[in-house]
Formats: sequence, C-alpha cells, structure tokens
Amino acid sequence: MRAYLNKIGGFLVAVMVAFAPLCATRAADLKDARVWAGPEYTRVVFDASGPVNYKISQDGDQAVVDLGDSRTTDGFVMPSAQGLYRGMSQSRRNDRLQLTARIDPGSRLKSFVLKPDHGTDYRLVLDIYPADAAATAKAKAKSSSAPSVVAQHRPSRSSRVATEQAAAMLGGQRQVVVAVDAGHGGKDQGAHGPRGTLEKDVTLAVARDLAAQINRQPGMKAVLTRDSDFYIPLKQRYRIARENNADLFVSIHADSFTSDDARGSSVWVLSPRGKTSEAARWLADRENRADLIGGTTLDDKDDSLAKVLLDLQQGWAMQASDVVAGNVLKALAKLGPTHRGYVERANFVVLRSPDVPSILVETAFISNPTEERKLRDPAHQKELAEAVMGGVKNYFESTPPPGTWFAAQAAARNDTRLASAPGQDSKLVASSTAAAHDVHKVGRGESLSSIARQYGVSVDALKSANQMSSSTVRAGTTLTIPAG
Repeated sequence: MRAYLNKIGGFLVAVMVAFAPLCATRAADLKDARVWAGPEYTRVVFDASGPVNYKISQDGDQAVVDLGDSRTTDGFVMPSAQGLYRGMSQSRRNDRLQLTARIDPGSRLKSFVLKPDHGTDYRLVLDIYPADAAATAKAKAKSSSAPSVVAQHRPSRSSRVATEQAAAMLGGQRQVVVAVDAGHGGKDQGAHGPRGTLEKDVTLAVARDLAAQINRQPGMKAVLTRDSDFYIPLKQRYRIARENNADLFVSIHADSFTSDDARGSSVWVLSPRGKTSEAARWLADRENRADLIGGTTLDDKDDSLAKVLLDLQQGWAMQASDVVAGNVLKALAKLGPTHRGYVERANFVVLRSPDVPSILVETAFISNPTEERKLRDPAHQKELAEAVMGGVKNYFESTPPPGTWFAAQAAARNDTRLASAPGQDSKLVASSTAAAHDVHKVGRGESLSSIARQYGVSVDALKSANQMSSSTVRAGTTLTIPAG
C-alpha cells in the first residue's frame, strides 16, 4: 500500500512540476494601442507582450474587451477618438482588466489576434464596421460558397469615373482628390537625425500642412492616409488612395545617408521595372483582376486583352506621375538645392497603384545637421508643403480631369481668349476674366507672402487685386488670386 501511495505521490509531483511553468506564466501585458480610420471601417490595434486571451461583448454604443489577468504597461496610452471609434477607458473588475470602447451607434465588431511578425509583438485587432457595411460583408460571406455567384469586390474607382461623366454632362464641378501619405508612423519611426529628429514626425507635420492647403483650395480635397502617430502597412497606403477614388497620391518622406553631407530634396516615381512586376501581380491575382482599373474590370477579359488594358492604364498613370513629379521638383528647387536635378525612379511599394498617378517626395536629408534643423522648423515645414502644393496645383490646372472645378476654370479661360478677339463685347471679356480667377480662403498662420508664393504671383499684385492697402490679412478672409 505504501509503495502504491509513493507511486501516486510521485505522479502528482511530476504533474505539478510539469504545470509549474504554465501557472507561473504571466498574462500578456498591453504595451500600446492605436487607431486607423478608413473609408469602410475603423481598426483599433493593441500591441501585447504575448498571446492574448480575451472576450468581447457589445451593448449599444459600448464594446467591452475582457482581458483576464492582463495589465497595461506604464507607457500604454488610450488612443484618441477617430472614425467609428469614440474613445476608451480601462478598469479592473474582480482583478480582471476590462477596456470599454465607445463606438458609433449601430456599429458591428470583428476581432482577431496576429502572431509576431519578424520579432514584433502580438497584436489584438478590433475592426469596427458601420451597420450597413457589416450586413453587406455578412451577405458576401454567405454567398461565397455558391459557385454560381459572381465574385464580389469593394467599391472601386468606377464610382469616380461615373461621377466624372455625370458632372461633365451636367456642368458640375467635382473636387479632385489628393491622397497625402505621411511616411512611416507608430512603431516604424523612419530615419533619425543627429539631434534625434524622427522622420515619422516630420512627415506627419508636412503632410498635415499640405492637406490643409489642399482643402483651402477651391476644387480640391485631401485625404490623409494617417493623421496621427500610428503604423500603416505600405500596400494599405496606396489602397487608401484607390478606395477614396484619388486623382493623385503624394507620399512624404525625409531622406537619410551614411554621410552627413548628403543634402537636397528629391522626387520619385515608379520605375519601368516596378511597373512590369506589378502588372504581373495584378494579372495573376484573382482578387486584383476582379477590381476595377480606371473604371474597367479585368476579371471578364482574356489574358491578352487584360494585359493591354492594364498596360494602357499604367502607362497613363506613370506619364501623369512624371508630369506632377517634375512640377514638384521644380517648386522644391526654389527652396534650396535638390539632390539631383531630375526625377528619380524606384520600385517603392507606395508607388505601385496601377491607376492612380503617384509620387514620393524626399523633403531633405534628415541625416544632414543643417537640413535636420530646417525640417524641425514649422515655418520650413509649411514652405515645403507650399512647394508641393504649387506643383500639384499646376498639374491639375494644365491637365484638368473632366467635370472638375479645374476643368470649369479652363473652360472659362478659353471663353476669355475667344471673347478677347476683335469685335467682341468688352463686358463679356471682363466677366469671363473674373470667372477665370482663383480664390483662396486664408488659413490660420498664412501671410500674403506665403499665399503669393503658393500661386506664383507678387504680393503687390495680390494686394491690388483685393484693393488692400495693408500687408496684414486675417484668417478666414477670401482673396481673389490674380492671373499669373
């Protein structure tokens, strides 16, 4: 009997020893949280030190994430409201960590855990969908197993094409959409300057300035890929541009080199080699082929026709990219030296959109102490944004998309030229000329000199056109921009 008890005791000891590491294992800590608000859903991501055991419940406009024995680290900060996410609070209930997220009423939730990628943390992902989008997604999921149902795909650039056509027919003035991408962000800090300046901070500041200037310009609208410090995968950046039916994608970066004497701005477009490899990916991928390229689906086309259509669309996008890049590089050259005197080409991921003209702007070398000082200066950041804006605006003025405000302005200028022919009514000339002028709503921190520089006119001409005796201008004032 004693021998039997000894065996039982030995077995229990062995079991306790085997389970000791599991009992001693500490629950995962939450280290960071961030939010990304896209056009179709809002994503909240939590970085955790290990595998996460969690439960999610929803009650109206509140979602409760129960994380058991997990804890938040000292550096954990609740992300600010964005998109369908309205804020979050944390509490402990019976020694269990609970995060309560306030969400848009009627929203639906989807959650999953991502394992570490190349040594990074575990990530708990909470996707928040609006009610109608959730119902649509559910319907798609149910129908995906039926072989007779045609594959579904997200809203695409066909909606913009239809809008262009309708606007042109009705004489409307659609806004051109510019996607502004602040490079890096969140855990991806980008390059570091000698004084510790982070590329992700500089790019966000310049991107915000650029977006503000775009939104003040009649006929233009900006979409930021990120408007705070969080990480977005590279491919997702140009997808955001496509999902927002962007007419142009501009990615802002700051260069770096091993030698601290490298200097100057540069502008990049996709290389021909990158174009070829991206075309191969689009033609081989079933989901890509179901998407629309410039308003045309490739899914129902044979390989030869799909290749021709894709090549035509890519060729147009790359040609437009070259023009915009040249304009922007020329504008940047007025602020200081450029790294090289020509537009450069590379296979950067963010430039691979097949149907949205795309450029990448390296504002300066953050590794150069002199240029780092400039990049830290808010006034210089605004000047950089003004230079990029000038190049972008010049492109849309010279190549206005059909049905847009820029197209209407171009038509007005043509009317002016026709009306200025001998024998035409002078009043008609005057009214047409007035219609062709730009207007600008003054933003906070802007001056007459910065506005004049943006539009390529003199301060005196700007004052004369607006009958101003002083060089002081108030935010909110609408100015008439004289013809250059």
